[in-house]
Amino acid sequence: MSKTSSMGRGMLALLAVGERHAEGFDGGTVAHVATRLGKDRSQVSRSLKGAHQEGFLRRTEQREYSLDWSVLTDAQLVTEQRLQTDGLAALEGLATETNEACFLGVLSGNSTVTIGEQVPESANLVGSWLGRPYPAYCSDAGQALLWNADEAEIRKIFDGVEFVNHGPNTPASVEDFLDRLGKARERGYSVVDEEAEPGLYSLAAPIRDFKGEVAAALQIVGPKARIEPQRETFAIALGSWREWLEAQVGGRTQPQ
Repeated sequence: MSKTSSMGRGMLALLAVGERHAEGFDGGTVAHVATRLGKDRSQVSRSLKGAHQEGFLRRTEQREYSLDWSVLTDAQLVTEQRLQTDGLAALEGLATETNEACFLGVLSGNSTVTIGEQVPESANLVGSWLGRPYPAYCSDAGQALLWNADEAEIRKIFDGVEFVNHGPNTPASVEDFLDRLGKARERGYSVVDEEAEPGLYSLAAPIRDFKGEVAAALQIVGPKARIEPQRETFAIALGSWREWLEAQVGGRTQPQ
């Protein structure tokens, strides 16, 4: 068999171990991984032993393979660096395509923080949002950044948070936010319609990392009168650049 196919089998075995971690297990035996992949045990055993020898996996006394977290730490740093570099390229491409202000945001506690922006002169937005926090329950990126979070996690994040009105359509409660998030998930992207401030309209989509977790949100922001009529066209552009940026950071869709 070719080296490429061997590498591919090794990556599948690593991802299978990672999925068991995500499900709450400490790792997985050869049998666990073989069953998950539907592959022959001897073949899976060779893949896991190779990953162990290369330092990607550790083997416990219970003969379970677990991820070497130092490798994941390095991968996380690479993701953060690529969000800064390739994120800027995505923002430039999306802003050029839509001629609107585009942003890249991350979650910090119960707030969102902008880490990248590209604002064409025609967008007529004054000032920079870089580094500025904004309440996640009504920010342009909030729904996208909490895309993978379950209800219990979202309630914990907003525990004790007062849902202050920032615009005519600001969510009034956690239940209201959850309802809007559910509709966004069905749609495939979030729409924030005068929730952050009067007259402001935005589209946002989650950017997933190599673990399948949301690392950032890609956004198009501007006046409702300009963006709402072009929502479907802008959503296509947003989806295209989201896919491109996810590919650069090694992102993958989280299994349902």
